[in-house]
Amino acid sequence: MSHLDLAHPYFGVFVIFIFTFVAFLATTFLSRFIGQSLANKNAQKLKLAPYECGLAPTKQPNRISSQFYLMALLFILFDVEIIFMFPWAVDFKVLGVFGFIEMLLFVFLLVIGFVYAWRKGALQWQSMK
Repeated sequence: MSHLDLAHPYFGVFVIFIFTFVAFLATTFLSRFIGQSLANKNAQKLKLAPYECGLAPTKQPNRISSQFYLMALLFILFDVEIIFMFPWAVDFKVLGVFGFIEMLLFVFLLVIGFVYAWRKGALQWQSMK
């Protein structure tokens, strides 16, 4: 053997990785080629119409209130705190007083954020006129 060391413990993993990557690319391009070659390229008006129900789609301005997005953002913000509180609750006895003080500080910061959002009116639902 020259400078190539085939006895390295990770050589087999590297070969399998390369083989998997090549197989993925081949499968992707082959399925794309077959799909494009077999697709019916006949664009009829009936084919582009909505199926069985509903009005024909028209271009309209966005009428969704930004309040939905703000509520979703606040939900995610205050929901993620549970992800941080769960491991703390599991190891509560191991962490002791220091862990308890850290969690009190964390909850205090969340309460500050909640009060700030409340005072700014982020939790008030406005009418959609």
